[in-house]
Amino acid sequence: MLSMFQYDFMVRALIAGLAAGIVCPAVGVFLVLRRYSFMADTLAHISLAGVALGLWLGVASALSPFLTLAVAVCGALLVDRLRTRERVSADALLALMMSGGLALAVVFFGLAGGAPVDVTSYLFGSLLTVGSRDVWLILSVAVCVLLLLALLAKEFYYVCSDEESARVAGLPVDRLNLLFILMVAVTVAVCLRMVGTLLVGALMVIPVLAALLVGRSFRQVVLISVIIGVTATLCGLTASYQLGIAAGGCIVITALLFFGALYGAKTLLNLCRRSRTGDGSGQAN
Repeated sequence: MLSMFQYDFMVRALIAGLAAGIVCPAVGVFLVLRRYSFMADTLAHISLAGVALGLWLGVASALSPFLTLAVAVCGALLVDRLRTRERVSADALLALMMSGGLALAVVFFGLAGGAPVDVTSYLFGSLLTVGSRDVWLILSVAVCVLLLLALLAKEFYYVCSDEESARVAGLPVDRLNLLFILMVAVTVAVCLRMVGTLLVGALMVIPVLAALLVGRSFRQVVLISVIIGVTATLCGLTASYQLGIAAGGCIVITALLFFGALYGAKTLLNLCRRSRTGDGSGQAN
């Protein structure tokens, strides 16, 4: 297993993967609490449109991640504006933006013609596409996002739990919502090459859902989800290297296995408790 880290691209993938495995579940906790689980998928499709736009415009590879970030931020601003100014339900709005982002990506890829790019690496993630610039970018974004989450965790949790009460308490709810959406946007944009457009949302949601099965407090849910995210990333990268398949799929499948194991264990534990309770009541009678 350790032999794979003799290659520079695997070391870069490990560093970027660990950063993604930490920051994605940390952000995903607040997404799940707000019932905005599809927000990450929406912004991922918008970010894919940014990748395609850069390809069509012939942007240099060194600047392409920053163009993707810019498009993701613009999409996040549009989502926030429509959410606050228009009477559109959240699920309909996210479906609208997701469809629009995917349509733009298809159009721009078509306009780019035969430009040299591996689209599947952006759809499903690829170890080979993680360069040094990508590593520094994702590390910078991860540090900034985690610092903001640590500083504003109570405020974000308050807004996620009860937005109206947060407004009454005097919190700047609109600004907090905008800041959080922007954090999700930049997180998704920098994780595209590692996990892939179709799976980055899963890395934000699945570890959180698994943690909610066993976590008894907000802090426990955050901690467990991050542990699952990191472990799934390590196992997924190893499987990807050994089997020669996309890293994103391996990481998400590993996270799903954690969810299945925790769900099965919790179900079995509940059945045992019910059977003990039934036996106790039967003996009492």
